[in-house]
Amino acid sequence: MVRTEFWKNPIVSEEMTPEDRYFYLYLLTNPQTTQIGIYRITKKQMAFDLGYSIESVHSLMKRFIEHHKLIRYNPETRELAIKNWGKDNLHKGGKPVMDCILSELKEVEDTSLISYVSETIQKPEIRGLYESFFSEVSNQDENDTYQDTECEEVDDTFMRHNTIRGQKEKEKEKEKEKQQQKAFNPNIENNPDREDQSQTHKTKDVKEIVEFWDNNGFGFSNVNAKQQLLAWLDDSCFLQPKDTILKAMTIACANNKRRLNYVIGILKNWENESLLTVGEIDSFCENQYSISKHKQSTESFPAGRDIPSGFELDLTAGEE
Repeated sequence: MVRTEFWKNPIVSEEMTPEDRYFYLYLLTNPQTTQIGIYRITKKQMAFDLGYSIESVHSLMKRFIEHHKLIRYNPETRELAIKNWGKDNLHKGGKPVMDCILSELKEVEDTSLISYVSETIQKPEIRGLYESFFSEVSNQDENDTYQDTECEEVDDTFMRHNTIRGQKEKEKEKEKEKQQQKAFNPNIENNPDREDQSQTHKTKDVKEIVEFWDNNGFGFSNVNAKQQLLAWLDDSCFLQPKDTILKAMTIACANNKRRLNYVIGILKNWENESLLTVGEIDSFCENQYSISKHKQSTESFPAGRDIPSGFELDLTAGEE
């Protein structure tokens, strides 16, 4: 339940950006929410529902965990907990409500999240039910907010948390990537520098796109828009993502439409047409131009004005 007092909360009205408020309302009302304020959801699902890129969701999650301190997220179990859920929603008891809460608490894998939500529950019987699930309090630091190592893969500027969990997760992800690369390229073991070369190549692509953005008037300080555009390097189906993005930006400049939405609209149209390389895009554009030109040439337009009815042509008129 979202009450009207939501908009009077000083954190919401003074500290949150419009994007923060939209994200917070989504966290409170999305279809995955439960009666207990702890639910399982992936960041990809958030990005899909909100229409954001994965990078934008990472950034918002980081902001809500570390700055606003309103949620916690366990990247291993994919469970999200909302701090003030109990204060805003768990006011009524009764057997049906308690049975529902009990059944949902049994499904939670990370019991420290149950402890986290219980701190704001005011009704004693409900709070006691929560407390029965974490009799052994973990030694987790309050500031350990389960920062997902997926953030590190997407954006190296995010802060890294030196926890045992983070280190293990990072090692698992690296090992998984190596196994995937071996499957696609059995010779990778003979070339240990291949991964570093790939990362260097990606860094060059990012730099080239950012420089084009900054040098052509798209908005030097618009960091969020840059991150959303750079997400197309990894999250698109293009075989030449960097060249395709640069071509879309070039078209935007030619049409004097230096906006992120315009560039992404072009990229989505190409994806819908299954144009995966710059060559295919050029061929498609040339074909469309030829069709348009042929259509214009075959259209007949009346020349001059129609001759009025009853008009008689006299070739000798005006002669003496």
